Amino acid sequence: MIDELDIFGVYMPAALVWAIIGGILAFTVRLALQRLPLERQLWQTGLLDIALFLLLWWGVSALADLLLPLVTIR
Repeated sequence: MIDELDIFGVYMPAALVWAIIGGILAFTVRLALQRLPLERQLWQTGLLDIALFLLLWWGVSALADLLLPLVTIR
């Protein structure tokens, strides 16, 4: 896994970048799920939010490990 990313000259922890991307994806998926009638039948919506965020964070970081072995963004 990439430990740090160079984004415009600023070194950022890769886990932070992947978490931000996962959070944005989780937010957009959550907005799409709110439009479905499934929302009223869920008991713990907060648990769904956390699980969705963790799964997307894991997916983004696993995909980054496969596709971006040594990428520097400048």
